Amino acid sequence: MLYVVPTPIGNLEDITLRALRILKEVDLILAEDTRTTAFLLKHYGIDKPVRSNHQHNEHKILDDLIQQLKAGKKIALVSDAGTPGISDPGYLLIRACVQNDVPLTTLPGPTAFVPALVNSGLPCDSFTFIGFLPQKKGRLTKLLQLITEPRTLVFYESPYRLVKALEEFKTHFGENRRASVSRELTKLYEENKQGTLEELIVYFTSKPVKGEIVIIVEGANELKKVIANG
Repeated sequence: MLYVVPTPIGNLEDITLRALRILKEVDLILAEDTRTTAFLLKHYGIDKPVRSNHQHNEHKILDDLIQQLKAGKKIALVSDAGTPGISDPGYLLIRACVQNDVPLTTLPGPTAFVPALVNSGLPCDSFTFIGFLPQKKGRLTKLLQLITEPRTLVFYESPYRLVKALEEFKTHFGENRRASVSRELTKLYEENKQGTLEELIVYFTSKPVKGEIVIIVEGANELKKVIANG
């Protein structure tokens, strides 16, 4: 059995009792960064073998992991924070389990975009999760595709590229498009700032920004779609 186990995105109290039980029961824990996971395990007094599973080695170790799972081992998959597979490693192993009839289950738990989306005050009954935009190739194409997207848009971004991303959104979506920026979610200095794209650019240009970033952008309404289509 493969267990996909979400871990806290900041506050270590944000882990379920079931997740802790699974981490104590499995034979092996696969971690995006063994050092980060070691800190979490030590905090909760969990002593289990930990093996790295990240974007640079997940192809190489895939067959071995499937063989271990078929042999009856119980393995937990975690990322540095949040739910594996959501802008984090995990997809390859999960897909391989499905293809090889290996039982798997994903536990509910922390993920950054859900609280950011709710905190934004923008419609969350229908939304599009984009995650990280391509850094170079395909970035402009993706942004152009989203100009007339009517659903609320959800992005992940680095603090070092926050203002640049907001400026790009302003260029393509318009300066008056409503948006929200969430950072340091669940931590002591959590911040959720709402406003137009222009207002957010001014605000974040004037201050240093730290922490992982979630940007929520209002979807295009019918009038904006007409204007964008000329």
